[in-house]
Amino acid sequence: MRLDKVGKRYGIRLPWVVRDASLEIPAGGLVRFEGRNGSGKSTLLRVIAGVSAPSRGAVTGRPVTGYVPERFPAALPFPAREYLSHLGRVHGLTGPDLDTRIDACLDRLGGRELAPVPLRNMSKGMCQKVAVAQALLPPSGLLVLDEAWTGLDVEAKAALDEAVAERLADGGSVVFVDHEPGRLARLGGDRWRLENGRATRVANGSAAGAKASSSAALASVVVIELAGEIPELDGLPGVVSAGREAGRLIVRCSGIPPMPSCALRSPGTPCTSCASATSRRRRTAAGDRAHQVSAVPAAQVAPVDPARGAVRARRGRPGRGCPAARRGPEPGTGLVGSDARAGRGLADQVHADG
Repeated sequence: MRLDKVGKRYGIRLPWVVRDASLEIPAGGLVRFEGRNGSGKSTLLRVIAGVSAPSRGAVTGRPVTGYVPERFPAALPFPAREYLSHLGRVHGLTGPDLDTRIDACLDRLGGRELAPVPLRNMSKGMCQKVAVAQALLPPSGLLVLDEAWTGLDVEAKAALDEAVAERLADGGSVVFVDHEPGRLARLGGDRWRLENGRATRVANGSAAGAKASSSAALASVVVIELAGEIPELDGLPGVVSAGREAGRLIVRCSGIPPMPSCALRSPGTPCTSCASATSRRRRTAAGDRAHQVSAVPAAQVAPVDPARGAVRARRGRPGRGCPAARRGPEPGTGLVGSDARAGRGLADQVHADG
């Protein structure tokens, strides 16, 4: 996609909000716009998304686009599912595929219960989840995010970060504005600054680099499903988010070692860590009330099947060889043990505690 000398103003006698913006957004590219309030960031994103036509210049090569506006029309009278169904049909989705996609997008953000709620009855955070869900309906193409993280809870912010990494890894493009300086910094990409209506590049990152960074970031995230009561996870190294999604307790972790072996063993194969006397004593002493059901690299997690409501791997199912996973929740069986060694991450504890 390319912008050639794009300018925008909202009346022939009014000042230019954007002047002579020329840039390329390659497939797999991540572009961040920065600038003070009123510098024209939202106007330029509207032009990129195709919501607003440029006053001069040209935009070419725009792919299928999902757009989260700075201001979402929260006073709409119809339910979220009806709104998302309409937007899905605009993007060419129909029938069961559309229903499945809507459920998957809401589930990802922890918002399945919002489907029947009228938008005008929702809080700011609830509306923002619907706004992000509608932008994620197209499974590929360009994402334009204008402060899309604002109003989301911690779990939904982490889910959106993960969705951006997936989109880049799959060859899509992402353009965004956010007031958090470190937002998506780990993914690299281009940074542009808007000042006096003009866009200037302040950091250059290739599309290949952004795609590689997003793939690496996604590969480092593990999605772990638990059963039982929610354990206390605050302060554990590597925990990105923890919360309930469609009735399931899902923990996302990053910056951790490879998958714990007990999560990937074939059914019937005992986990040596789970079987060890030391591990059993540790679990009993801790009195944990939750246990691991599955652990899957985020890059291998397929969209949630609404009929099954479980985390599934793209190829096969995660191993259920751990005895605790087969038995279900019971006293003395846990994810988080009482290991006191400093710096151990959640994945290490999953491996040690079964």
